[in-house]
Amino acid sequence: MDTHIGDIELTLTPQGGSAVWRFGLAPERLPAFARAIQEEGGQLLALWGSDDRHLGRGFGLHMVFLSSQGLVWTQADLPAAAPEYPDLAAIFPQAERMQRAAYDLLGLRASGAVDGRKWLRHTAWGEDEYPLRKDAPSQPPPASPTQADAYPFIRVAGDGVHEIPVGPIHAGVIEPGHFRFSVVGDKVLRLEERLGYTHKGIEKRFEGMDLSLGARLAGRVSGDSHSAYTWAYCMAVEAALGFTVPERALWLRALLLEMERVANHLGDLGYLGNDVALSFGFAQFWRLKEDWLRLAQRLFGHRYAFDCIVPGGVTTDLGEADALLDLVRRLRTEVAELKAVYDEHAGVQDRFAHTGRVDPAMAARLGVIGLAGRASAQAWDLRVQFPHPPYDRLEVNMATDRRGDVLARVEVRFAEVFESLRLIEAIVQRLPADPLQAEVPHADGVREGLGYVEGWRGPVLVAVRIGMDGRLDRVHPHDPSWQNWPALEVGILGNIVPDFPLINKSFNLSYSGHDL
Repeated sequence: MDTHIGDIELTLTPQGGSAVWRFGLAPERLPAFARAIQEEGGQLLALWGSDDRHLGRGFGLHMVFLSSQGLVWTQADLPAAAPEYPDLAAIFPQAERMQRAAYDLLGLRASGAVDGRKWLRHTAWGEDEYPLRKDAPSQPPPASPTQADAYPFIRVAGDGVHEIPVGPIHAGVIEPGHFRFSVVGDKVLRLEERLGYTHKGIEKRFEGMDLSLGARLAGRVSGDSHSAYTWAYCMAVEAALGFTVPERALWLRALLLEMERVANHLGDLGYLGNDVALSFGFAQFWRLKEDWLRLAQRLFGHRYAFDCIVPGGVTTDLGEADALLDLVRRLRTEVAELKAVYDEHAGVQDRFAHTGRVDPAMAARLGVIGLAGRASAQAWDLRVQFPHPPYDRLEVNMATDRRGDVLARVEVRFAEVFESLRLIEAIVQRLPADPLQAEVPHADGVREGLGYVEGWRGPVLVAVRIGMDGRLDRVHPHDPSWQNWPALEVGILGNIVPDFPLINKSFNLSYSGHDL
């Protein structure tokens, strides 16, 4: 099938009937193609590398673009001796950290890139070591304790300018990240983040796993997005092997995903109340979240429904539909009452409004996606634009806002809770009477697939390559936090330091999903 993106004519092959298109492109053509995507209003969703030398090639640079045609997955083959490609961060700024990670892990260099600082490397491995290459040991020896880190943060100079380093170890029980504030008084002039402290070698760990064990690991990339990651992984496997999943299993996957969305939004709405000293809001939303998680335990055997989604379908059925529908109706009423409290509380509104603003133009420039993007007028939701079953029969209503501040992100969360509750009712009432699983066929050669799911933070992507032996050869999970962490650096500008916890929580980005 032929199509055009800009003035570039491409012959694309759809993957398994979904909205994913796959093709190869020479490295020198990447900038022109990326600009064509940008000019039509698309975005770069993910960028990663692969070591393909065992397949008789060099290295691969993979990108997934969000375009009017669907999700466009392109690969550029790079030579084994000098794997370089043109810098894409000048076109899509969100590519910068992904490019730095691809160099740290595989040695793929973005030629002409402005920022070549290490990203994931820290001191975990040496300068000439690339742990994701096939000839790298799965457990490399520890780096020398005398190896200097010396990360060159960007300095801000001037009268009265001070630096406030926060982290990477924090006072609360949260994951590590370093935040370097440049301030005058309490006003923030610049924030620079440094992440990568939760790098666990997950992509390397996938290598050689069987498909079922891979699903378990995928679901643990970012625990609060378990269903999103597991579904995206399973979708990639199913697309690679070219088989379909029973209808009931797909609808149950959507049920689990929407329940995950509700749980996370309830928790965040409570935390946001707590961050503006409304402890009542924190207590009430977490009471509701606890009720929700306890019901999930009853229904699926796990509070977060771990390991219910597997390649070929699901492992558990919905047994107490009436109990779920009763709680959905109660939550709809109680969340509406709590929203009225938030809306009418002058102190809450004063703290939320105009705080941590990322205006629509900047959000578009940075490629902000998911919940944070929709709060800044970036109207992308994979359940709406490119729905896969059963979302193609559910007519999801997308929640958006133009203000781009904490209040907008709160309003989008409320709207998405109500919409997810509506979707859960529809799913329960329309569950088809099909089997829960289909048999997973064996791979007849090297096979690749891409899965995509609109998680509660935003698009979760998982790319899978299955080797000749039927085991995983390369898996890349991608979290929307890659795009949205830089937006936090913009949102804090001009605000005061004490507002940072509130602004940070309004995004609530993942460390684990980002660092891999």
